[in-house]
Amino acid sequence: MAIEAPRSMPTGQRNVVRSNDSASLWNCTLSPGWTRSEVQVLRQALIKLGIGNWMKIIESECLPGKTIAQMNLQTQRMLGQQSTAEFNGLHVDALQIGQINEMRQGPEIRRKNNCIVNTGGKLTREEVERRRKEHRAKFEVAEDVWTSIVLPRPDNPLVLLDRKREELKSLVKELDDVVARIAAIEQTGSLDQATGTKRPRE
Repeated sequence: MAIEAPRSMPTGQRNVVRSNDSASLWNCTLSPGWTRSEVQVLRQALIKLGIGNWMKIIESECLPGKTIAQMNLQTQRMLGQQSTAEFNGLHVDALQIGQINEMRQGPEIRRKNNCIVNTGGKLTREEVERRRKEHRAKFEVAEDVWTSIVLPRPDNPLVLLDRKREELKSLVKELDDVVARIAAIEQTGSLDQATGTKRPRE
């Protein structure tokens, strides 16, 4: 099922789903093995389930076959930065943040694969939490928006096969009914095409 791309306003509770996307949001690079449609699903899954909640995304079955490592790498590219810890658990639009990171300039900014890398020491737990609170206030999508997102769920092949078998049984029954009607008409006479009444054979 096709799902509409969420759009986000720049800050706070003004984050809402909108009907179209700015082309600049799609400047992130695709990791090997990813299609743009899969990235769109991941984007929605991150908004609905939160950055870093990989097991919930796997359990949702919206991205069958994708591993935690693959999802984490593509999320880094969407965010435009290698460190994702400061966004963990947040319901944010990764592409919107990536657009902002793309515009960041300065001598302290270093990039690898178009992602900003941390050139200083490892962030302390306090600094990570401070940044998370700041990001929540600035980028968190409104709860009524992210709870309303419906993730696609591919049909279980076994369930799909059973459904097709039932459809086939129904079609066979319809065909049998048609054959029986034709046989009855041939035995009792033909229909008068003008009046729609049966006319006995002579």
